[in-house]
Amino acid sequence: MGIPPARSFIVVTATTDIPLEERYRSEREACSDELGTELMRITGDIEDPIIKLKYLRGAIDRRDEGPIDLVPLAPVRRAWYRLRGIEALHRMLRTESGASDTIVERVRIARRAARRSIAGTIAAALFLIPALFAGLVVNVGEGDPPIQIAEKRSASAAIAASTEQPDEVSGGGGARRIEPIAESLPPEELGIVPTTIWLADKGPGWELYSNGLRIETSFAVAGKERSYVVHHRELGPQQELHSKPVGILFHTSESDLWPLEEGYGHELRRSSSSLIKYVQRQQAYNYLIDRFGRVYRIVEDETRANHAGRGIWARNQDVYLDLNNAFLGVSFETRWEGGRSLPITRAQLIAGRNLTHYLRQRFAIAPEMCVTHGLTSVNATRKLIGYHLDWARGFPFEAFGLPNQYAQPTPSVALFGFRYDDDFLKTLGEPWPGLLAADQLLVDEARERATTVDEVRRERQKRYQEWSQYAAEEASVAREPSSKTQDKRG
Repeated sequence: MGIPPARSFIVVTATTDIPLEERYRSEREACSDELGTELMRITGDIEDPIIKLKYLRGAIDRRDEGPIDLVPLAPVRRAWYRLRGIEALHRMLRTESGASDTIVERVRIARRAARRSIAGTIAAALFLIPALFAGLVVNVGEGDPPIQIAEKRSASAAIAASTEQPDEVSGGGGARRIEPIAESLPPEELGIVPTTIWLADKGPGWELYSNGLRIETSFAVAGKERSYVVHHRELGPQQELHSKPVGILFHTSESDLWPLEEGYGHELRRSSSSLIKYVQRQQAYNYLIDRFGRVYRIVEDETRANHAGRGIWARNQDVYLDLNNAFLGVSFETRWEGGRSLPITRAQLIAGRNLTHYLRQRFAIAPEMCVTHGLTSVNATRKLIGYHLDWARGFPFEAFGLPNQYAQPTPSVALFGFRYDDDFLKTLGEPWPGLLAADQLLVDEARERATTVDEVRRERQKRYQEWSQYAAEEASVAREPSSKTQDKRG
């Protein structure tokens, strides 16, 4: 799931003629190095990942560089960038209900200091310009090539990925569009599942397993006890209550991202640390995999995390409506944003695959029960699919040794008649194959019964209302005793 208040994967086959940096990610046209540096300095003391991300997005989206890039003197440009950035932060904090007066006042003082700094650098520059001009004349007179002032743009200065369409680059046959792709694994490594996985070693705050999986455990907390009912496709809700996870739900964190490059090591670590603390407070996932491939246990396996919201999934005759309780939540530190931003890295892919193999073996999870949040999430009130869309396309199922869930008829549509709207298509582009297959099942049933598709949908939506209400009541009753236990524990 995307973390509710806060806020990067589509084709998974590698293309060798695309430059390495474009295979790794597809980003907006990067901001200048100087703007990126000043924004990094400004956000250095912002601990809240939500406010930091909101500010960075706003600062980049405004495209304030404009005429600043044309200033020939670097000190003046940097001072100007800093002033613009601080002013933007000051405006944002004044509208944030959670921002304290002390923080707002600190930013106001910094803005005043930045204005004085610009005045000082401009004054100093006025003394330097004659000397620089004289040096230029001498160089040209001695036959050196003329100095060219050019805008320098570097991917390393990209602060956050964009939801804009990827840039086009020219190839052998003219312009073509680059799509972001997840890093691939060699064919011989795909789908190899160890026969057994066992705990090889452990220490304070970590566990090491025989397949190479290392789990950091120092952040793990206990959530609420699992309790859910399973529904039969034909018979409806079953009486038995279950407490064992039967599936894995893959998410993206939708959080602050810095370029995965050597010069951003401090920012990467700090961003990941803030994210881990946030999801721990929210008990948002059972596991989080950071961009270096480190696996963190956040909520203990035996207890539920708040990761799924309203969702629907099914296998054979079993239907699941309470995915928080029935599924383990595994999130990758990245963003989805319609599949046009950063995919998972190779390190994340390998760690995620090893974690999936371990969890499947431990809980006897069927491969068909490993699915993505975007394929299951629904708006229960409006009877629409795609309330959350992370991994609604682009998850590398094959590399995880899993069946392609995008090809399976979508249960929310096939079983309960849910629809999708224009906003869904605007974000996704086109429905995944299983969604079209589910629609066709409704059409075929309507034809066989000599009725309309709308009538079939209404019947199935009514079934969902009845089943989900029953599931909610049963889960509420089952959790009453455990909530008292939880209170005593706290």
